[in-house]
Amino acid sequence: MSTQVPTQVSAQASISLVKSADHSAGADDARHIDGHDGLVRNPGMALDLQQLDKIRVNKSAVERRCAGYGARRSIKKQQQAAWLLKAISLIDLTTLSGDDTQDRVKRLCSKAKKPVGTDLQRRLGIESLNLSTAAVCVYHEMLDAACSSLAGTGIHLAAVSTGFPAGLSPLPLRIAEIEYSVAAGADEIDIVISRRHVLEGNWQALYDEVKAFRKACGSAHLKTILATGELGHLANVAKASMVCMMAGADFIKTSTGKETENATLPVSLVMVRMIRDYYKLTGCYIGFKPAGGVSDSKTALLYMTMMQEELGRRWLEPDLFRFGASSLLGDIERQLDHYDSGYYSAAYRHALA
Repeated sequence: MSTQVPTQVSAQASISLVKSADHSAGADDARHIDGHDGLVRNPGMALDLQQLDKIRVNKSAVERRCAGYGARRSIKKQQQAAWLLKAISLIDLTTLSGDDTQDRVKRLCSKAKKPVGTDLQRRLGIESLNLSTAAVCVYHEMLDAACSSLAGTGIHLAAVSTGFPAGLSPLPLRIAEIEYSVAAGADEIDIVISRRHVLEGNWQALYDEVKAFRKACGSAHLKTILATGELGHLANVAKASMVCMMAGADFIKTSTGKETENATLPVSLVMVRMIRDYYKLTGCYIGFKPAGGVSDSKTALLYMTMMQEELGRRWLEPDLFRFGASSLLGDIERQLDHYDSGYYSAAYRHALA
């Protein structure tokens, strides 16, 4: 069975990226404002502990559901090329390495602006798409270089904050980090929560923390990183997701990419189901970002299939779905090259920076 494609490919490999969402496949009453990609932001709500008490997770059922995504769906040839082009528009490019330099960040921004090489674009017939990644994500120190490089492109600039990746700095310093990054030009802030609040079941403390972070963000969008591999079990993942959304998070994100265990399909399905529940509860659209562990095209297609099946077509746009996996871009380029030529190119031909 082939799945509905978010992009369309002709027999001559002339590929057109569909930019408008098909609301009939998911939520069908999207509200818009003039702002970050148009969606009304999540205002949050009062912490509802009774709602948390209702949350149950059947691990076996979650794993069975995840095992079926690839088996039920077959995305091949032209359709696969189309989906992979769509995936490029959902990537947050990042290095987040201790040896980052301004020149390296500038090269990363150049890659974000032109993620597919000129020759491959010509062969695929996609020059008119003006394809780019969704965002570039950097440390505070690199914001100036990234901001100047991305000026006028429409590509979002994200900064990791709040003592990334451990999140163990004093709260006033974590809030100051957010304020510094927003002042320096970041329009998205990726924060890490205090895992101890989840492990201790201190939901009020987690709620208050994220609410303070949301306030410090101002107009910048808040992406809350749960570090799911460190939360113990899936019920904690579900409850932490819900609390962060109640506190005003615009996105919930699996991992920093620095943990031993990063994004997995079961963890992601649990988080996506919480997004669906929160939408039913409030009517608010919350984004999802798997980070770490999504390094190849096959895995990316599974995640995109999950998003369409669980939340609908609207959640396959960059204002509601991102991949936090820079290495994914290189593999997608190789797959697109193979689609056109029938041969796999060497990985070094698709370096990021």
